[in-house]
Amino acid sequence: MKTLFDKDTHAEVVERLGRLTPDATREWGKMTASQAMEHTARAMEMATKDKIEKQLLLGKLLGWMFRKEFLGEKEFRKNAPTGPDFIVKDEPDFEATRARLMEVMARLHELGEAGTDGKVHKFFGRLSGKQWGETQYKHVDHHLRQFGV
Repeated sequence: MKTLFDKDTHAEVVERLGRLTPDATREWGKMTASQAMEHTARAMEMATKDKIEKQLLLGKLLGWMFRKEFLGEKEFRKNAPTGPDFIVKDEPDFEATRARLMEVMARLHELGEAGTDGKVHKFFGRLSGKQWGETQYKHVDHHLRQFGV
């Protein structure tokens, strides 16, 4: 399974992000390209921040039902619900947001499995470093495919 901790996979995603354009047409969902990049950066920050997140009560109650799908090899499904902290309501500057996502992704890559091991996902709870690398690849890949990149 691909992971953002792999040098070649990280480079592939950086290259794909470079091909994303502000006027890219989405194939599903409601987000613009800028909103999708900000959304992805916010989700990735759960693994890169020094502050440990707490799992939401809703995640404790329901997360177990979706955890296997989230962690498995299957791509994320289209039009899945988004947590309120990850909904981007404004229209961020495209280039600044791309740079922000690249910075967060570089930080994740630098931390590696050891640096992200045990960090808490707000919905799915504590994840291993391996799980962080794989799920964050799946997430950014999902949104790049959303825009045909």
